[in-house]
Amino acid sequence: MSEILDRTSPYRQASGASSPSTKAARHALIVRILAKERIRSQGQLRDALAARGVSTTQATLSRDLVELRATKIRSSDGQVYAIPEGSVMGQLAGPAVRPGTDTLADHTTARLARWCADLLVTVEWAGGQVVLRTLPGAAELLAASVDDAMMPGVLGCIAGDDTVLVITRSSEISAEVSGHLLGLADSRPRP
Repeated sequence: MSEILDRTSPYRQASGASSPSTKAARHALIVRILAKERIRSQGQLRDALAARGVSTTQATLSRDLVELRATKIRSSDGQVYAIPEGSVMGQLAGPAVRPGTDTLADHTTARLARWCADLLVTVEWAGGQVVLRTLPGAAELLAASVDDAMMPGVLGCIAGDDTVLVITRSSEISAEVSGHLLGLADSRPRP
């Protein structure tokens, strides 16, 4: 889709990704920003949104934070905004990842580790795609946990009944994600 957008399109972003200018898209972006960065003020959040091509007023941003149930929490280096687990669109807003440590392990949630250990049957990858096979009827659970983890380089998932297709930015990332998920599946002793 981003290939057909011209340079003047309001939906085009520097990363090559595109998203609509809707409230839902803005909320999803706020959730991603708060999950990955230590945001201390609405001004700082507005700057982070602007850096990603989203312009908003302070009043709109304030309403967004209320609707997302964002609160300030005390952290080791001051107060930062956070969104409660499972607050919006199934996303899990875990602790902010510190710069320079944005690894797959940093994005591993307890839920992802559990579902990999309990549901994952096989993992195969080719190019920028990873195919996860699960027990029948379990693909949606695993796909949601992969999406919630917001792993670097993972663009998204599509789930069927027993198969999850994970789309990544490159074959290298596919290999890393495959190994990481297999490691999570093998990390817990099975009965």
